Amino acid sequence: MSDELYNATRPMLAVSQGKHILMSTPFGKRGHFYEAWENGGDMWERIKFTAWQNPRISKEFLESEKKLIGEWWFKQEYECEFMDSIDSVFSSDMVRAAISDEIQPLFEVK
Repeated sequence: MSDELYNATRPMLAVSQGKHILMSTPFGKRGHFYEAWENGGDMWERIKFTAWQNPRISKEFLESEKKLIGEWWFKQEYECEFMDSIDSVFSSDMVRAAISDEIQPLFEVK
C-alpha cells in the first residue's frame, strides 16, 4: 500500500474506532510501514515471524533461496529485516553517525 493510500484511509477510522492492520515484509527503511514498526510506540502491536520459524518451509529451501536471490533480498523477504536501499551510497547508520549538534554551520540560511 502506498503512503498516500495509507494516509487517505486513516480518517476512515475516526467514527468506527476501527483498526489498521499492516502486514508485509519490509522494503527499505522508509514509508508508513517502517515508521509504524520503528517509531509507532505503544500504538502498534508488532509481531515478527520469519521464514525460519515457519514449519512449512524447509531449511534446505531457505538456504537455496539465500544463495539464489542474495543476502540483501533474503534478509528483507525471509527474515523480516528493514534494509537500506540497495542503491544507497551511504548506509542509514553512516548518515546518522555523521549528524552532530556540536558542529556549527559554515553559513547561516536566511
